[in-house]
Amino acid sequence: MTMMIREAKIEDAKEIAKVHVRSWQTTYKGIMSDEFLQNLSVEKRTDLWKSNIQRVEDIVIVAIVDDKIIGFSCGAKVKEEEYPLYDGDVTSIYFYEEYQGKGYGKELLSYLLEKFKQKGFKNAIVKVLEENNSRYFYEKLGAKLIDQCTIQIAGGQANLLTYAWDEI
Repeated sequence: MTMMIREAKIEDAKEIAKVHVRSWQTTYKGIMSDEFLQNLSVEKRTDLWKSNIQRVEDIVIVAIVDDKIIGFSCGAKVKEEEYPLYDGDVTSIYFYEEYQGKGYGKELLSYLLEKFKQKGFKNAIVKVLEENNSRYFYEKLGAKLIDQCTIQIAGGQANLLTYAWDEI
């Protein structure tokens, strides 16, 4: 299957929201409470993605196979004073479970990092929950662990890892 990548349009918001909700439900099962995951709302996420797509500072891209959005990624400039040595922040990358492990994530991330370069970014970070196996994906692609902290999420606590690429 050939994947097409393009920048998201406002009309993609609902399909992105569907991927977002479903991928959280599969990725975070056993990490976050079932109740929290089952209460995720496509409608609320659609509003979130409409907002994200319209924000000039955000880069939202979609992965499409057979005319269907199967995944997405979002990135922006690192928040002021959060990690001052780094430029770009990969804020999300998600796929439907059946499309994971096929190389699509690497392609989507490469596309996003290229967009970062076009904005003049030299390096980037990504944050991932320690229990999320996608951290190995980032490690395989050369990201190094630079920080970790405990956060409150979904009514519980989790260890949040921050990885970085010193050069993109």
